[in-house]
Amino acid sequence: MRSGRGLRGVLFDLDGTLLDTALDMAAALNRVRGSEGLPALPFAQVRPLVSHGAPRLLKLAFGDPGPARYEDLRRRFLDFYRQSLAVHTRLFAGFDLVLERIESAGLAWGVVTNKPGWLAEPLLAETGLASRCACIVAGDTLAERKPHPLPLLHAAGLLGLEPRECVYVGDAERDVQAARNAGMIPLVAGFGYLGEGEDPAAWQPEAIFTRPEELLDWLELAP
Repeated sequence: MRSGRGLRGVLFDLDGTLLDTALDMAAALNRVRGSEGLPALPFAQVRPLVSHGAPRLLKLAFGDPGPARYEDLRRRFLDFYRQSLAVHTRLFAGFDLVLERIESAGLAWGVVTNKPGWLAEPLLAETGLASRCACIVAGDTLAERKPHPLPLLHAAGLLGLEPRECVYVGDAERDVQAARNAGMIPLVAGFGYLGEGEDPAAWQPEAIFTRPEELLDWLELAP
């Protein structure tokens, strides 16, 4: 099946696009700070950096700790996060309907994330999405990660589709770069984890959405 635009596949970034993971990641980060005798960071400071992963979060929390200390902090942060992956994590409001319409239209959908597989796969399982998505390409699935186009090209191959038949929805500039370089249509989740001063329009995506449901209109799947 195809959408009104002739598309057959929809690929999503994970953190800040499909799933709102920020509360659980902030909690893990603050557990590490607590173990170091430091006060918790306000959630408003943590949220915009979640899509950038452990390196940016740990820099926010601990500055530049040096390689050995950084690795220790990173290990503890990810261990704490793995213990509580989906306490507060949910689909962004509206995505239940979006995924139902995509599925009922016969389009395939999948996830391409820089999150490592040992976190991404159980997270999708715990949120009930693993059995629904047609592919999961994690940050350690291949030798390259976004913004390199290889993960998106690999995902299209897993779906049995040509890249031009797919869109990729993300909330970071690297997502737009990866989609464009893969020959896919780049779309931006404007409701995601955008930092102060970031201007998604400057990335020149095909469209920017303020709500997940707007994707249905763009795909021409709205009733």
